[in-house]
Amino acid sequence: MSMDTYFSLLNIAPIFALDKDQLEKAWREASSRVHPDRFAMASAAEKRIAMQWASRINQAYDVLKSPVKRAAYLCELAGFAINAESNTSMDTAFLMKQMQWREELDQVRADTEGLSRLLSTISTEEKVLEQCITELLDNKKDYAKASEKIRQLMFVTKVQQEIQSLLI
Repeated sequence: MSMDTYFSLLNIAPIFALDKDQLEKAWREASSRVHPDRFAMASAAEKRIAMQWASRINQAYDVLKSPVKRAAYLCELAGFAINAESNTSMDTAFLMKQMQWREELDQVRADTEGLSRLLSTISTEEKVLEQCITELLDNKKDYAKASEKIRQLMFVTKVQQEIQSLLI
């Protein structure tokens, strides 16, 4: 793994199961080191470099705070890029769940209670997937299998966002 990763930038372990409070603290500490106030008397070049570091630190935080982005990033670091063009095969059981959730979403689209129930069901699936991804990435280093679960998590996240937009 390259020394110049988002994890090393924030000085945290390169794992999927990050502690959110630790991540937040690391981001604040890194951000404070390049805060514009520290460079008020600096040259234009030094200010520009500090801004570039601040931007990179914010980018790192944005990726690492999102379970989907963090998991995909860990796979990418290990040489397993996850993108729309990557192998999109999913196991049959998950495809059946997707169809079931889509059908249910169509049925409860205008029903707040039904949407909330569906969101709860999908959020439970999200937790199961995240536990599975933690095991695959942090313990087994099985990036190929993790990439399949990450694509499932991407779908789950997309459906959750769709339901939440209907609940607003």
